[in-house]
Amino acid sequence: MKVVFASTESQEEKIKELIDHFYSDIFPAYFTDGDIQKYERLKVLNTSKSHFEQFGTLKDAYQVIASLQTLIAILETKTLDGQYMETFYKNVSILKDYGFYFPFEYEQFEVSKLAKADEISLYTKPANQMLI
Repeated sequence: MKVVFASTESQEEKIKELIDHFYSDIFPAYFTDGDIQKYERLKVLNTSKSHFEQFGTLKDAYQVIASLQTLIAILETKTLDGQYMETFYKNVSILKDYGFYFPFEYEQFEVSKLAKADEISLYTKPANQMLI
């Protein structure tokens, strides 16, 4: 007999939080607002009820969380070069295995960051909020 633990709500919330981080911090550093809107329409990293039903075990959910965290760590590095390429594609493959759409090539992030150095995005979270 094998005991398997189901994924938890807190894991599902963590996955949603990491995907929100992609849209508010990672994508604005690399792509224009128009591009990000297109990614939303294409359902890039979109979560649905069926995704969470696929995470039948704690291991499945943790693999998705670890893959998202690894991609974030890679894409937040100051100088993105070829040393992380293999790790990038391994984690993209894991996400695809769990039904997440992440249609990017490593090279897109190498080139895009240079072009977006000083632009401000509507997707970026504000540094502070004004109270009325």
